[in-house]
Amino acid sequence: MKIHEYQAKQIFAEAGIPVPPGEVATSPPEAYAIAEELNKPVMVKSQVHVGGRGKAGGIKYAESAEAAKVLAQKILGMDIKGLTVKKVLVTAAEDIISESYVGIILDRATKRPVIMVSPAGGVDIEQVAKDTPEKIFKLAVDPQQGLRAYQARDLAGKLYRDMSQIRQAANIIMKLYKVFWDVDSSLVEINPLVTTPGGNVVALDAKLNVDDNGLFRQGDIAKMRDIDSENPAEVEAREADLSFVKLDGSIGCIVNGAGLAMATMDLVKRYGGDPANFLDIGGSSNPQKVLSAFKIILADPNVKAILINIFGGITRCDDVARGIVDAFKEFKPEVPVVVRLTGTNEKEAAKILKAVNLPAGETLDEVVKKAIELAGVERE
Repeated sequence: MKIHEYQAKQIFAEAGIPVPPGEVATSPPEAYAIAEELNKPVMVKSQVHVGGRGKAGGIKYAESAEAAKVLAQKILGMDIKGLTVKKVLVTAAEDIISESYVGIILDRATKRPVIMVSPAGGVDIEQVAKDTPEKIFKLAVDPQQGLRAYQARDLAGKLYRDMSQIRQAANIIMKLYKVFWDVDSSLVEINPLVTTPGGNVVALDAKLNVDDNGLFRQGDIAKMRDIDSENPAEVEAREADLSFVKLDGSIGCIVNGAGLAMATMDLVKRYGGDPANFLDIGGSSNPQKVLSAFKIILADPNVKAILINIFGGITRCDDVARGIVDAFKEFKPEVPVVVRLTGTNEKEAAKILKAVNLPAGETLDEVVKKAIELAGVERE
């Protein structure tokens, strides 16, 4: 789950990480009042869950409270990569001497949290890694030992030469690592981490993603979810207890089990098609889940065929078949549907599917090729 910059900065501030003062506004008068209270030049920053806000005109400098009001008027309601700006962060502008980068991610290769720092901050870290990889320094942290102070100082020493700034940066890195663990984060990032003319080190920006699997113990953060900034289909899927990710292809996929879903998508790609989604109905045999899955997929105008692949273990094929029949009765899909149901009660499922004249394929290769053919995709 993503949270907004202003929310991440609140968490950082509570952890003792220095961030510029500021508040969030939903209207130009609110932006004016915040800027007037700060009584100094401010940045007016759009709060949407996409990158490139500055390039899109969603981050602006305001010399005065009146200017902040005018800019808030322009930014609020702006469309940035398909998302409408409904909030802006009005925060004190800082004079900047240097910009660095600090981030922590979970690394699959080492199976540990990896801290990354770079003196080349203020730009996309991916671009830095591509153009000047020697400017990125990494440390895989032993989760049992935790981050040691000397390790944080060594990382900070990659960013600054001034001992005072090294100490400040090391302190920030230690606290950022604690935040990473405390909130069940999958990513925390400060870009840029800046130095000011007074020699202070400040987190000018903040990014924090929380692992959905940890939200059950992160009640306060779960309340920060901004549904308006998420894909409506993914919101609907989550409410229906489905695992769903929207993609750009034309083959809608309904599968049980994440591994089988990935294998199904791989096979679609192998035979020249493109999956329109990842959708895992899980181990439940509830026909309502199948109904919800159809509703979500049929709402995607890019879908030209639907591929259903069920391997019944705990999931009963006959229950899934009943869900398919109910979906045909309710939605009357105009796109072709191909089905593979194998495992628990597959013979009963085949009989049920005859009610909608939908024979089940025997092999996964067979139904994948058929789905691609019916979608009008020329296979390679």
